[in-house]
Amino acid sequence: MKAFHLISRLIIGIVFMFSGFVKGIDPLGTAYRFEDYFIVWGTEWMIPFAVILSVFASTMEFVLGFVVLFNLKPKVNAWLLMGVMLFFTGLTLNDAITNPVPDCGCFGDAITLTNWQTFYKNVVLMVPAIILLVYRNKTRDRYSTLVSYGSAGIVILLFTGLSLYCYLHLPVIDFMDWKVGNKMYAEKTLPVKYFLTYRNKATGETKEYLSPDYPFNDSVWMSQWEFVDQRIDDPNEPIGGDVQITDTDGNDVTEMLVRNPDYQFLLISWDFEKAKAKGLTDMIPFAAKAEADGYSFAAVTSTLGTEVDTISKLLNLDYQVYQADDVSLKTMVRSNPGLILLKDGVVIGKWSHCDFMEYDEFRKDVMTAQ
Repeated sequence: MKAFHLISRLIIGIVFMFSGFVKGIDPLGTAYRFEDYFIVWGTEWMIPFAVILSVFASTMEFVLGFVVLFNLKPKVNAWLLMGVMLFFTGLTLNDAITNPVPDCGCFGDAITLTNWQTFYKNVVLMVPAIILLVYRNKTRDRYSTLVSYGSAGIVILLFTGLSLYCYLHLPVIDFMDWKVGNKMYAEKTLPVKYFLTYRNKATGETKEYLSPDYPFNDSVWMSQWEFVDQRIDDPNEPIGGDVQITDTDGNDVTEMLVRNPDYQFLLISWDFEKAKAKGLTDMIPFAAKAEADGYSFAAVTSTLGTEVDTISKLLNLDYQVYQADDVSLKTMVRSNPGLILLKDGVVIGKWSHCDFMEYDEFRKDVMTAQ
């Protein structure tokens, strides 16, 4: 039984600490998951508390894993663990059945699980949780109350501090596609397929052909069939991942910005209205000096053009602004606004608005080091 108890502590402790850690170092990402649930549940009034709940939930999960792993106050932590497991097993079962949000984010963006996979994970974890509960009175509390609660308190303070640091700056470990070092496009190595759909003028029957494998040289066939639609199957990775950047006229400029062979600055703000105004205005002289050096600078936001114009006039913003989906922008950088530096599609660096510097300092400390 001691072996089962030890194994159960290791499993629960490691899983809970890992889960709490990957969410705690990305408090904004976890907050976005909370917001998705608040919208589905019709409790949008809770959205302003999403970040607070994110830090609290990830900290409590990490600390619970810590006290279980080191067997601090086993009689107390066994009951706390069982309460948490019962609540989340029921919640994830409901998610699996109703599928309100595709990914609950139980492991942040480090590991993506479906709702059913998350539920099965909790069912498996119930086994060691039950063992710890049953064995709680047969294990000796090796530490004094002061040491147990004091250790838990210190871990709470340290982990909360780490989470707040990552909120003000950026996650210390980035699990996003747009992390530093990643190349945001791949050369097209696989052939692109074009499928053409034709409809019979007499019968209304439709057929799809892989171009050019259709009888376009048959004049009789061409007189009987009419073109309806075209479908493109591109097996290559899209440039910029899931991000599509457009100008005010709706033209796709993703390739122009991402594949720029020289330095490319992208100021990312998923919402201009909610962005830190100082972060937007700090980039005015930065953008001017960067462009004077021959480098491209562009802002990307999901805010509509008319609202962008209003805010730009209010703050005297004079740099080019493009549009993209807000969800995509939130995955690029966990800051509003945040700065990304690319070169030939490779992410050179990312900065929160709290870490923006003067262009001259930036060029000296960052660009000359490349």
